[in-house]
Amino acid sequence: MQTRPLILVAVLGLAACVQAVSMPDASEGAAIYAGNCAQCHGPAGKGDGPWATGMVPPPADLTQLSEDGVFPRRRVLSVIDGYDRTGLPGQEMPEFGLLLEGETVPVDVGDGVLTPTPRPLAALMAYLESIQDG
Repeated sequence: MQTRPLILVAVLGLAACVQAVSMPDASEGAAIYAGNCAQCHGPAGKGDGPWATGMVPPPADLTQLSEDGVFPRRRVLSVIDGYDRTGLPGQEMPEFGLLLEGETVPVDVGDGVLTPTPRPLAALMAYLESIQDG
């Protein structure tokens, strides 16, 4: 019967680890956006940043990513990390390797399955989700 205390300690330890990993909020992503995205996409995400002048096609309006009220998390993460830019205008968007470093957090990309995602990338996604119009 000595295994019960060990099991309880193991369960409590696991619960503490799960609580320590939290999804970043939009404010954490706002700082990443300001340092990496605003130059092209603009301070409000409308595609009108100072580097956008003369870009053909112009940078995307990041406030219009949701479709029927659903934010396309998987697609947004794929575009930011450079995995999939098929069919996108402006495929010259740089990859942001530094966003792929560091601890991971569990992110539901829309199918109910939690996917380990680098925290800075998840933070940027949370920010983009927060600036959607409508």
